[in-house]
Amino acid sequence: MKVLIAQANLTLKGGAEKVVLKIAQHYRAKIITAEYDPEGTFPEYGKLDVEVIGGNSTGFPAYGRVFQGLKYGLGFYNMNVDEDYDVINAHIAPSHWIRNRNERVLWYCHTPLRDAYDMYRFRMSMKKFYQKPVHYLGIKAVRRMDRKVVNRIERIVANSQNTKGRIEKYLGRNDARVLGGGIDYKLYRNRGDEHYFLYPSRISPNKNQEFAIRAFEEFSKKAKGYRLVLMGAVSKDAFYQDYYKRITEMAKGSKNISIMANVGEDEFRDAYSGATAVLYPPINEDYGLVPLEAMASSKPVIALNQGGPRETVIDGKTGYLVEDEHSMCNAMLKVSKDPELAAMIGRNGRKRVIENYSWEHFFREFDKELKSVSKL
Repeated sequence: MKVLIAQANLTLKGGAEKVVLKIAQHYRAKIITAEYDPEGTFPEYGKLDVEVIGGNSTGFPAYGRVFQGLKYGLGFYNMNVDEDYDVINAHIAPSHWIRNRNERVLWYCHTPLRDAYDMYRFRMSMKKFYQKPVHYLGIKAVRRMDRKVVNRIERIVANSQNTKGRIEKYLGRNDARVLGGGIDYKLYRNRGDEHYFLYPSRISPNKNQEFAIRAFEEFSKKAKGYRLVLMGAVSKDAFYQDYYKRITEMAKGSKNISIMANVGEDEFRDAYSGATAVLYPPINEDYGLVPLEAMASSKPVIALNQGGPRETVIDGKTGYLVEDEHSMCNAMLKVSKDPELAAMIGRNGRKRVIENYSWEHFFREFDKELKSVSKL
């Protein structure tokens, strides 16, 4: 089966990029993308066939992130695939717009474009008054293009029930199948408790790093000798750079908070292995590989009780689902004071990952979905 992968961009080391990489490697698939930064994303992409396509932004000013997304999207929307393929596998929005001129598309939806839908008000509130009208026009254009394309996509697979709900609510498709991404659990280990809490995630407002900082600040007033490590990719985009500066300023007041940007996979896995527990407070996360990686490392997960973690973390058994910074602090106190409890939760988590989130299971099911769309 000849698979062609469409991905909006490959510029960071994030969860979606891990999934795309694994699928491309498994099917030896060519990847088409609107932007590729070999230095910014996983180096393994350098061994794959990656083609960068141009976007046609006629009629759209180069103004902000939404219009950058439109430029990406129009490249896919106007593309005629002139090579032989059995199925196109689209990923991050708006790569699914490739369905406009090409058939046999399976969209593995990580999420509909959040700026245009569930995070629209949040993003709009961050804009200066003179930016809001232009941002609004960009959002209207995204929604209009989605309406033209989504109903024509042959098959949609969502990475979580949370994402499936967004697809139904905002895009009007209620037939998406749920299949969460897998994990290479054999690569993760637990070398013990080295007295630090870890939050590994892309540096972004919706990843909510300031939540973890505030929870740790409260924790530090009640327990001494612990650190907080924030670790993740930082986009070169000014929007994300501004946020990175903001959380760096927040962390300056404490010698026990460190931020490690743009590190490699080995460093991530090493950080997991020595953590007391892994914090995970993103805003209504689509799915989230971090809780799975934490559980594979036999570490308790302390996650905000919304979005994808509600599907992967079993409260009280593989970690804790919390409502606010104060309850996150309490969960941190609980696992730090009771090493036996933390170890038991860690064992439960690793068992859950092995039984439910292997790549073998993922590809067994994903292969069926691709074949349901393929011309073979």
